[in-house]
Amino acid sequence: MANKKILKNKYYLYLTEFFAGMGIMAVELGASRLMAPYFSSSQIVWTIIISMIMIAMALGNLYGGRSADKDPNPDKLYRRLLIASVWIAAIPVLGRYIILGITGILIVTISQHLLTIAGFIACMVIFVFPCFLLGTVTPSLTKYALIAGEDGALSESGSIVGKLGAANTIGSIIGTFTPTFITIPAVGTAVTFLIFSGIILIIALVYFISCRTHRTACVTACILFIVCSILGAGSHFAFWEKNLTFEGESIYNYLQVRENEKEIVLSTNVMFGVQSVTRKDDSLSGMYYDYAMAAPLMAGSSEDTQAPRILILGNGTGTYARQCLRYFPGADITAVEIDQSITDLAYKYFDMPGQVKVTTYDGRAYLQADNGKYDVIMVDAYQDISIPFQMASVEFFSLVRDHLQDNGVMVVNMNMRASAPNSINDYLTDTIASVFPHVATIDVEGYTNRELFAAEEPFQIGFSQKTEGLSDRELQTLMKKVSRQMVVHKASDSKTGMRILTDDRAPVEMLSMRAIDEIIAGELAYYKIVFKKEGLSGLMDAL
Repeated sequence: MANKKILKNKYYLYLTEFFAGMGIMAVELGASRLMAPYFSSSQIVWTIIISMIMIAMALGNLYGGRSADKDPNPDKLYRRLLIASVWIAAIPVLGRYIILGITGILIVTISQHLLTIAGFIACMVIFVFPCFLLGTVTPSLTKYALIAGEDGALSESGSIVGKLGAANTIGSIIGTFTPTFITIPAVGTAVTFLIFSGIILIIALVYFISCRTHRTACVTACILFIVCSILGAGSHFAFWEKNLTFEGESIYNYLQVRENEKEIVLSTNVMFGVQSVTRKDDSLSGMYYDYAMAAPLMAGSSEDTQAPRILILGNGTGTYARQCLRYFPGADITAVEIDQSITDLAYKYFDMPGQVKVTTYDGRAYLQADNGKYDVIMVDAYQDISIPFQMASVEFFSLVRDHLQDNGVMVVNMNMRASAPNSINDYLTDTIASVFPHVATIDVEGYTNRELFAAEEPFQIGFSQKTEGLSDRELQTLMKKVSRQMVVHKASDSKTGMRILTDDRAPVEMLSMRAIDEIIAGELAYYKIVFKKEGLSGLMDAL
């Protein structure tokens, strides 16, 4: 340590600790954004990320302390920082391929918990090692600080450890806010990884340059960082898609807009799910939005009577709003969308009507602040397997009921239909039935969606009459189908008190994961058979 003059100044040690803490939190937040387009941003995914990184840090602490006691040479720590910086820089280049490779292998080898297991393995492969290396920083720096202090260091050991801990914590705080509010919205996840990788690389380079050692390692690390920056800065989540209209990120979501000769589509997941769609011929979308058009009719509206007042919670790019305005001219529509970036895309690519009043807010918080009464309230905030629990509870649906007119109707898009007993849809239906006396559901043909209608007053008789008066034949045909196939929920069907979601207890993530397992198993059954019979080559031909 005698020739390591830079470490005589403890401020450099604190600076190293500061940026190590910042780097770990930036990697954690970047991990959530890298994985979300493939596995969702549910609490389950966050649990996997946090637990894996904490395990890596704990192991790093153990190894770093033991290594520093055995050989208190700072070169080893700063070499580890060089390796960590290059690894983090490589994540934007290789991370997506690793995720899809792991998922592809598991698709043909396991039958349950695909996304959970794939997310766990992907997180372990991609993120554990660099976080392990960064976890070695604190115990190593503590040892170096005590040695650098020479004879009086022991009496200041508590102060030194406290300052190192404070530096790490402050760095972690900044490393939490900076990616979320600055770098990811501004330049994306890939460049965020590169920014924090570059910071860690600079810390290591300053040390080695001051000590005039390990020049080859420094040059190699710089070259690899530059290569990763060139290849990773322009990387895409859906790298197999060649003609995307738009791909980007917001504070809340990965965003993808794709277009063909028939329609424009918004998706917040590269593997499954469509959040909004616009048909270029102005016809019905062919999706659940069409079935939800029954709600205004159930509430007593028609093409030539009083236009309905509609509230949409989870507007997306406005598919439902556009269709309501088309079939119910003059409809007074208020829309709530938590992600302003999605609303911006709605106006830029999806021809959002100017008369739709869009508020950027959480749906439940909006209801709590709003005094309005509506004929129809559309709840469309369930995104892939990410169901916000606060919009799935008795308390929330009671709030919706209080904002409906006497003959008003709530329609809920439940986007993961499952046949297994006690599914997420069973829980949602029973929860809603505990608030509304009249509940009916219909499955959307060709999709996994199920539409639920709920009201204080009976709606089916009036609905049938309004359907007959529709002038648009396409819509009339569909509404007649909805009327015939709608399943009325009976109170006796519920297991009273057993399947009610509340603000205190709403295990929506676990229930949703069960549903997605069933959906994936059904979708992949054919490909598993092909793989067993014809191997990998046959599977590739089938795909």
